[in-house]
Amino acid sequence: MSGGFHLPGATAGAGLEFKPRQNSEPEINLIPFIDVLLVILIFLLLTTTYSQNLQLRINLPVAQADQDKAPNPPLHITVTANGEYGLQGKLIADHTAAALSEALLAQIRGDSQPVLIISADALSSHQSVITAVDAARKAGISHITFALQASEGAPRR
Repeated sequence: MSGGFHLPGATAGAGLEFKPRQNSEPEINLIPFIDVLLVILIFLLLTTTYSQNLQLRINLPVAQADQDKAPNPPLHITVTANGEYGLQGKLIADHTAAALSEALLAQIRGDSQPVLIISADALSSHQSVITAVDAARKAGISHITFALQASEGAPRR
């Protein structure tokens, strides 16, 4: 007996013969996947078509309170190209913030939240507009807006 390992039933001179493995491509079975998707789809269809929002009919209480007074119309300041001011269509002789502030106070007439619209000429100076804003601040007006004119080529919303 020669040194080495021998398998029973094998001859001493014969070696082990191995057959090469055949590489087979793994297959993905899509039928169970499609079945699961169909069950999910049926479940979603059934739950969404039969869901209804709970609708309650209620009668809300009615209050007989007095209607609020109509708010005062907004004040209009016009700033011309030469720096002159107009308030409510009337020209103000003095071009200072103090004179404009006094004129605004006379027009407010106890309105707690007056609204001021400033219409400035495109060629008016920046200082003239700031003077109008400063006069409004001194008169206690905090709601200030500026009137604009859209350009002819601008898109309208």
